[in-house]
Amino acid sequence: MPAKSETRRRLSRDDRFRQLVETAWRMLGQEGADALSLGRLAERAGVTKPLVYDHFGTREGLLAALFRDFDRRQAETMNAALAASADTLEAKAEVLADAYVECVARQGREIPGILAALAGSPEMNAIIREHERVFTAKCRRLFAPFAGDREPGAAALWAMLGSADALSRAAAAGDLSADEARAELYRTIVQMVRRTWAADDS
Repeated sequence: MPAKSETRRRLSRDDRFRQLVETAWRMLGQEGADALSLGRLAERAGVTKPLVYDHFGTREGLLAALFRDFDRRQAETMNAALAASADTLEAKAEVLADAYVECVARQGREIPGILAALAGSPEMNAIIREHERVFTAKCRRLFAPFAGDREPGAAALWAMLGSADALSRAAAAGDLSADEARAELYRTIVQMVRRTWAADDS
């Protein structure tokens, strides 16, 4: 029977990182962010503490890696659905609302727990700012063809992001149903883009 160290060597660095991230997600779902530490992750994953520290450095680094993983999967889900949708404002708004709410709801309490644990962290602030920049740029490109001669304004794009975050978290917390959150986010997006049309016509 191979020793644990031999078992570990069979995974590449990327595969080991993936294993650690998946194990950390399971721990978060079962115990919450407060219970997650690099030492406990090493124990649950069956690896040494130095290996986990080599991948993440600190607990904050682990939590930041989990948020990046969530953000990547959210973007992949959204991009695939948008590519397959009809080229209309209503279809794009529906896909965006569905994908955003679904991704946040799927992680349940984990994402709020990560954000709370990293509140005030310079690294997390930078990650969130990048997430916001990418999302608002995506919405600008996505809805510009439906906004007449004007692109959706910066205020409207930030309002879309704020609505998406707030409604998705409310659904994840059980304050709204997922259907209610998706429907309200859909209406918000469509109204904001149509308001740009109205401003262009006035």
